[in-house]
Formats: sequence, structure tokens, C-alpha cells
Amino acid sequence: MDNQTNAADGEFAELTKLTQKINSVTLPQELKEKAQTMIHRAELSFKYHTQFSQFDAVAAYIDWITSLPWQYKTPDNLDIKNAKLILDKYHYGLGELKDRILEYLSVMKLNLNLSQIHPDAKHNFTRAPILFFVGLVGTGKTTMAISIAEALNRKFVRIPFGGMGSALDLRGESRVHPDAEVGQLIKALRRAGSKNPVILLDELDRVAEHARSDIMGVLVELLDPEQNVGFIDHYIDFPFDLSEVLFIATANNTNNISTAVMDRLEPIQMPSYNDEEKIVIAKSYVYPKILAATGLSAGQLQIEDNVWSAIVRPLGYDSGIRTLERTIDGVCRKVARQIIENQVSKVTLTNDNVKKFLPTW
Repeated sequence: MDNQTNAADGEFAELTKLTQKINSVTLPQELKEKAQTMIHRAELSFKYHTQFSQFDAVAAYIDWITSLPWQYKTPDNLDIKNAKLILDKYHYGLGELKDRILEYLSVMKLNLNLSQIHPDAKHNFTRAPILFFVGLVGTGKTTMAISIAEALNRKFVRIPFGGMGSALDLRGESRVHPDAEVGQLIKALRRAGSKNPVILLDELDRVAEHARSDIMGVLVELLDPEQNVGFIDHYIDFPFDLSEVLFIATANNTNNISTAVMDRLEPIQMPSYNDEEKIVIAKSYVYPKILAATGLSAGQLQIEDNVWSAIVRPLGYDSGIRTLERTIDGVCRKVARQIIENQVSKVTLTNDNVKKFLPTW
């Protein structure tokens, strides 16, 4: 009898914790009442010593809804000069793309000013275009999205679509299934901790063939500003307002993306880089970052100007900069080893010795 009493006390204590968790956050009233009803049913089951096998499911559900940013959002930084500095800091060239982003920020700024004068116009401020970066691998699509988030002072989360095999991966699964879980959208919002993050929908063209039509159907709803104000995840089973999320999508090409989804996207072509541009990118952006990451100082590794062409194109033409990053990383590692093993204070790369330091592919 004592064991049963102790078990019941422990169960009621857990229910009390769940109630406290609900009361400690701001939830939509209907959702709060729904959660309280679930706890009340569990309480009655424990009170009358009937079997209640769904306690873990109830606890998991309440954990999810209390962890979502129903109200909280980060304040936007709409300083155009600051945004331009950040974009130029991480990306060389891409003038047309940067102009488009700065135009978008300017529109946000004007709408914010308008909303302060006329509160009824505030909804215009929340309507963001869905930027769609299309380009070959390594051309900076993902890093541009990260830079936009930093410029806006927003949280950044990425949802990979490569190999995604079911629309349920996005929308979640109903709680009637024993192994149900939330979809990638809700997981992303929980990781972000705000209702207005930058969410990167990465590699839309690489979803699994058998699930493409279903996933595209969810994307149509997700990216439509008239529909995403009440996006419903099957697990949460309650509308979540996604209208303040800035969605950015990427793809290598548009062949496998449905017309309905394309209609909701604003395609921006990411250009390939020629050798001259890559040399500037290597010197000004990639090399300083990798030099610091490998623990080397600028005085320990010197690269002569006429060597950069060999570093930029070790294997022939490449449209992006990933190979360039790997090459410079390999060079820095080999130099670091030589400094440690041979106790030299400085290494200079010249046309005569550069092949010794290039990675072997």
C-alpha cells in the first residue's frame, strides 16, 4: 500500500511540474486550455488508480509547446550601412545580389516607420519576400543566408532538403502514432528561440523523387503569406504564425521544383567566379580565416603574388570556392607541420616550392 501511495505521490508531483511549466510561459489561450485538459485527464486517471499509459506522450507534448517562441522575436537591425558592411565583409562582388538585399531592408525600414504612424499598416512590415538563391555548388548560397541573418540581427537555422523522403519530415506526424515527432519547421523554430528567424531551406532540388510532389505541396503552403500565418504541424496540432519568418531557399537548378513553388519564390542567380575574382577572394576572405583557424600568424606564412594562380586552380576550372578553401587549408596544415617538425620560424611559398605544399587529391 505504501508503495502505491509513494508512486501516486510521485505521479502527482510530475503533473504539478507540468502545470507549473504551462503557467510559466505565454501560450495561446486555446492551446493552454488544451494542455490543462490533458493534465486534468491524467490526474483523474492517477487519482482513481486506473492505467494511464500516455503520461510520457503528454509530458513530451507539453515540453514542445512550452519551448516554442509563440510570442518572442528578436528586434530587427535595419541599419542599411551596417548591413552593407556585413555583406561586404563576408562576400566579394555579388553587387546585384547585395543591392536586392539592401532594397528589401529599405522596404522593411519604411514599413516599420509607417506602422509606427499608422498601426493598421503594420501587417505590411511582416510580409517578406522568399529569396531563392540558384547557383552551382560552392558559390556562396549558404554563407549569404547566414550574412543576411547577421545583418538583420536574427537567429539563423538551416533545414536540409537533400534526400528528404516524406512531407511528414516537414509537417510532423500525428500523436496517434507511437513514435510521432514534430516536423523540421517546428524543430527549427525551437532551435532559433524566436518567431522571426531566418530559415534556410537548403537544396530544394534534391528531395527524394518519390516524395517530391508531397513536399512541394507543403512548401506551397509554407511559402504563401496568406497561408503560413496559421501553419499547422500534425504533432503540435495548433496553428503557428510563420509570417514573420524570413525564408531563404537554395538550389543548384530549378528543374525539379514545381511551378507552384517557383511562383512563390524570388529567384536570384548566384554567379560563378573567374580566376581573378577567386584570387581576390582567396587573399582577402579565405586565407585570413584559415590562417587563424590553423594557429598560424601572417609572419609565419608568406605567399608570393605569382603563386596564387596555382593555388586557385590546382585541378582545373571550378565554379565555386569550396575547392579553394580545401586547398588553402591543406597548404596551411603542411606549413604548420613543417614549422613544428623542422623548427623553422617562417615559410615562403614560391613557384619553385608551391607544389610541395599543395594537397594531394
